[in-house]
Amino acid sequence: MELFIDAIDKAIITCLTKDARVSLKVLSAEVGLTSPSTAERLKRLEERGVIQGYSAKVNLAALGYTLQALVRIKPLPGLLQKVEKYLQAMAQCIECDKVTGEDCFIARLVVTDIGQLDTLLDGLAELAQCNTSIVKSSPVGRRLPGV
Repeated sequence: MELFIDAIDKAIITCLTKDARVSLKVLSAEVGLTSPSTAERLKRLEERGVIQGYSAKVNLAALGYTLQALVRIKPLPGLLQKVEKYLQAMAQCIECDKVTGEDCFIARLVVTDIGQLDTLLDGLAELAQCNTSIVKSSPVGRRLPGV
């Protein structure tokens, strides 16, 4: 599998990260190629797994999720798999990384209020030690490096 990404591929990716619904005509004009050439590049980027899908940016607060928390999770002995399954099943867990160090997981939870967060953390308390931080703001959102 070839992993080389040239300047045109980067331009396509950059344009799509700004607006995944951009038309092929606009995308082609943006990167300086014909529509068929741009479509072929897109197809190759998808086939190589560089582009894995297209999604919408959603305002979580507009859906009632006004509070976000980062939770460092250290499973109790022998409960690593149970904690992982618990987090995968938790609808309010929108992102989770398995990490090295003292903790095993860092999860991002979205909740409607502090009471809901408390309930979720109570469920985790039977399985793991948790250290929770409330997110005040996100000055750098998820982004691609150097694109």
